[in-house]
Amino acid sequence: MTDRQTITIRPGGPDDAGTVLRLLDDATAWLVARGRTGQWGTDPASTDPRRIAQAQEWATGGGLYVAEAGDAAVGALVVGGATAYVPPADEPELYVNLLVTDRAYAGHGIGARLLAYAAQLARERGVGLLRVDCYGGDDRALVRFYESCGFTATDPFTVHRPGRAPWPGQVLQRRLA
Repeated sequence: MTDRQTITIRPGGPDDAGTVLRLLDDATAWLVARGRTGQWGTDPASTDPRRIAQAQEWATGGGLYVAEAGDAAVGALVVGGATAYVPPADEPELYVNLLVTDRAYAGHGIGARLLAYAAQLARERGVGLLRVDCYGGDDRALVRFYESCGFTATDPFTVHRPGRAPWPGQVLQRRLA
């Protein structure tokens, strides 16, 4: 699999909660191996009851889409309403709640393809604003990725977590024609 034409995107469902957790676990391990523990910490999502419940909610909530290369799930996208910790939009929007890709396929444009799919969904729903938030710490590489996909950084924010370091976040938006 080396080009974008071989990626298909399908609606997710209840059986895909494990897929989401696997993708999150693999991405977390990849980040940890690079010393980038600020984004998702060090523990696998599949061992965290909160993340397990979140994956199950995403898989049954109607906003999950899975990118596949052949029979392999290589990415996941969840869209819906904005999360409670970000400033609300003052117009209708579609919000990217999760974007995660299989790091074994890094460089194949899967994340960009899923974001383009989210933009298509927003247009089909008559919505002109697509927003996302991401980890805004360290070198802001993730922010730069979203900017390379047509998003503009808007509101920085901080999530205060009891017993853990504050989590620096960044909201980004993309206007759709």
